[in-house]
Amino acid sequence: MSGHSKWANIKHRKGKADAARGKMFSKLAKDIMVAASCGGGNPAENITLRALIQKAKGISMPKENIDRAIKKGTGELEGGQLTEGSYEAYAAGGIAVVVKVLTDNKNRSASEVRFTFSKAGSDLAPQGSVSRMFQRKGQIFIDKDKTDEDTLMDLVLEAGAEDLKTDGDQFEVITDPSDFDVVSEAITNAGIEMAESEITMIPDLVVEVADIDQARSIMKLVDALDDLDDVQNVYANFDLSDEVAAQLEAE
Repeated sequence: MSGHSKWANIKHRKGKADAARGKMFSKLAKDIMVAASCGGGNPAENITLRALIQKAKGISMPKENIDRAIKKGTGELEGGQLTEGSYEAYAAGGIAVVVKVLTDNKNRSASEVRFTFSKAGSDLAPQGSVSRMFQRKGQIFIDKDKTDEDTLMDLVLEAGAEDLKTDGDQFEVITDPSDFDVVSEAITNAGIEMAESEITMIPDLVVEVADIDQARSIMKLVDALDDLDDVQNVYANFDLSDEVAAQLEAE
């Protein structure tokens, strides 16, 4: 699941490290392929690719994996022909869910996503009926020990960022997608290290889930979707109450 939420943090801590890292490598390789295909394979001239390479290095993705993904994206190696897709539905309690895929077989990915929702008692919703509850934004996270709030605020707002928030031990910078590259480059040029940076889907309204059974149902669905090979990101407009998050973490 994409984004910073209590559940994402719980899943990260409780997940099987090796399996989780392997899936992260696979998904990130696809992102790198698409970035290289759209903007070229030179990270010095492709800020999106540069950010993805930084992210890949941050999770210890082998250099040969990164290089191979770039070459597939630029056409130097076969296997870089991927198609984007999007699916929408409502989970337990009316929680909005948007699934983004990158696939070389749209029929396969559609069938797998539809089956996963069906097993959870949900049907796919008409295109646009759920995603209208989200906004496509650039999102950048920076650890608080890398800079101070005033310095970062002046820097990113001058570069065109929409907002700067605090999120635990990190700063969160929000941008319009069209300004993402400029803001990212301004941060990089200032010598400030970014923990994460991506174009993502941010919900207009976050629903707090305080019922443990509803939380388990949603988590089971999100996990099943996220485990599909073609699924790149799962976005949902919920987070967990402190009580439910503590109970899930203890299980």
